[in-house]
Amino acid sequence: MKRDDRQQAIMDLLVTEGEVDLDALSDRFAVSRMTIHRDLDDLEGAGLLRKIRGGATIRSGTQFESDFRFRERQDGPAKMAMAEAALRLIEPGMSVMINDGSMAAILGQMLVVKRPLTVITNNAAVIDALKTEPGISLIALGGVYSAKFNAYFGKVTEDALAGLRADIAFISTPATSGMEVFHMDETVVRAKRAMMDQGASCALLVNHTRFGRAALHRLAMLSEFDHIITDTAPATETCAALRDAGLTLTLSDTPDEQEALG
Repeated sequence: MKRDDRQQAIMDLLVTEGEVDLDALSDRFAVSRMTIHRDLDDLEGAGLLRKIRGGATIRSGTQFESDFRFRERQDGPAKMAMAEAALRLIEPGMSVMINDGSMAAILGQMLVVKRPLTVITNNAAVIDALKTEPGISLIALGGVYSAKFNAYFGKVTEDALAGLRADIAFISTPATSGMEVFHMDETVVRAKRAMMDQGASCALLVNHTRFGRAALHRLAMLSEFDHIITDTAPATETCAALRDAGLTLTLSDTPDEQEALG
């Protein structure tokens, strides 16, 4: 098997399993451990994975988030359910901000059912999906393009957001610990924060597996969000902490789609 094909196969395994073992990869592809080491070094250098002892992972770390191209292939049903719950917060005629991320990309693509809308976004997947849709007034935020996040960031993005205002801002996150929301990239944090500051209300979109995880940079307190949407109930202790804080968590997998924790 050629190197590029082998590295693609490694990434396919990571999308399915989240983590791979170096020795297992060596046996699977009938190559030396050193060859697998070099493959993992190449993929880590491209920002596609992070090496761990004895293997590699695409699971988030305090300073790592996997490439958009692989995140968009994960947790499809959960993301769809959360997007459908988020849509219930939107009415025709509203102005809506959508941030970067694969979860937000799905929500952005579904916005056409609520048109007419004004949509403000730095998410390239949302821009591509909505740019020719009638009834959608699309404000595409410029900036420096990041292939890793498939979105635009930096001073141009932040300055543009400072001059805009929206009825609601949808913010996604890979990490929530205690009563705080985190992200591993400072540039991404600044863009998300700018959207939060310019939204009349804010909704947080977070997979239940991301509770109890921290990352390098603090984005916000959970109490700063008017709505917190997840796919299914997180750990009992997390639910208890949210309840004690008077926060309400919307669960997209329950019949009434909401568990009141306040």
